[in-house]
Amino acid sequence: MRNMTETVKQLIIINIIFFGGTQVVGEVAYKFLSLYYPENPDFQYWQLLSHMFMHGDLMHIFFNMFALYSFGTTLEQIWGSRKFLFFFISCGLGAALIHFASNYYFFHDSLSTLVANGMAESEIMQVLSQGKFDSRWQEILSPSDFTSFIGAYSTPAVGASGAIYGVLVAFAFLFPNAELAFMFIPVPIKAKYFVPVIVGLDLFSGVTGFSIFGDGIAHFAHVGGALVGFLMMWYWKKNQFYSNRWD
Repeated sequence: MRNMTETVKQLIIINIIFFGGTQVVGEVAYKFLSLYYPENPDFQYWQLLSHMFMHGDLMHIFFNMFALYSFGTTLEQIWGSRKFLFFFISCGLGAALIHFASNYYFFHDSLSTLVANGMAESEIMQVLSQGKFDSRWQEILSPSDFTSFIGAYSTPAVGASGAIYGVLVAFAFLFPNAELAFMFIPVPIKAKYFVPVIVGLDLFSGVTGFSIFGDGIAHFAHVGGALVGFLMMWYWKKNQFYSNRWD
């Protein structure tokens, strides 16, 4: 088993402290530190960072921290602490922004439908800000649209998964032929195949609403973290090529 690098160790410790603390404090901590939709009155700017250290349950934090140790240690050994931390935080912030963008689309698409059917936008927002909903909305919106509408506004995001997806992409970028053995999968799979597949599954789940991983998952945050990770790796690789040119 490889030695854990310093930044990865510190990130894991911080996540464990946050998780333990929120289990003691309870709902107040989740409301204060989880990432809410910007039009929700519970949204605060620090949540863009703090939500990365929050997790819903023991399995959630276990899998994220296991992935951080397994893949982040290798990246930090190659890049060093500062570059790895910059990459990790950037992917987490990118995941949050893509999550916001998808929620904005789902929320305002349904909001426009309600307004087009004679409901006042100000009244809708007032009801939502009180943590309630109007049963008439369910008569206008389809069940899936209603669920997305309420979920986008009311359900906060937690977890380092967006940043972890960026780490996975970076690992596959650097070690495409590395064979990875995962739980529940009996045969090793090369990173260059595994990572695109899981990102594709998240994109499919986010678009269709059908998830094989279960409910309550911020699929577009995963896709966002992977996208930012890919763009950063592509940019760094291109710059490395140009810096090494001799012509």
